[in-house]
Amino acid sequence: MILKLKDGDVKIELFQDVAPKHVERIKILAKEGIYDSVVFHRVIDGFMAQTGDVKFGNSSNDNYDLRRVGTGGSSLPDLKAEFSDLPHDRGTLSMARSQDPNSANSQFFICFKPAPFLDRQYTVFGKIVEGMEYVDKIKKGDANKNGSVENPDKIISFKSL
Repeated sequence: MILKLKDGDVKIELFQDVAPKHVERIKILAKEGIYDSVVFHRVIDGFMAQTGDVKFGNSSNDNYDLRRVGTGGSSLPDLKAEFSDLPHDRGTLSMARSQDPNSANSQFFICFKPAPFLDRQYTVFGKIVEGMEYVDKIKKGDANKNGSVENPDKIISFKSL
């Protein structure tokens, strides 16, 4: 897949064999264009960039609400966890969720650095194979506010190859 950001295109390999339901969800939402214009609402320098709140995070939608971004998902049901032994390395894509391991829906994050404390607790569904330098340029959030970002960067488009 190609994740188009303000600074360039990011090529992503999806792990269909490891997390088939999560990969299917990402593909469905991307094909519908639902991720286009969704902001990176939580970005912690040296950790990760989170996006994918298609309910409150679409900056071109009437429902866009920066105060609520991170609390929404898609109209599809939550997914059952597909944990694996794949590590959360630099460039890993993993599903965000609440305290409930089976609550992943549309939100995901990209790791800036290895985060082994997340291993086997979040569903890894892909990795960046080209363009990580563009992910590194995503506007960082306030460290004192759990990475929340004012005037956040957004996904321009997210499409299958």
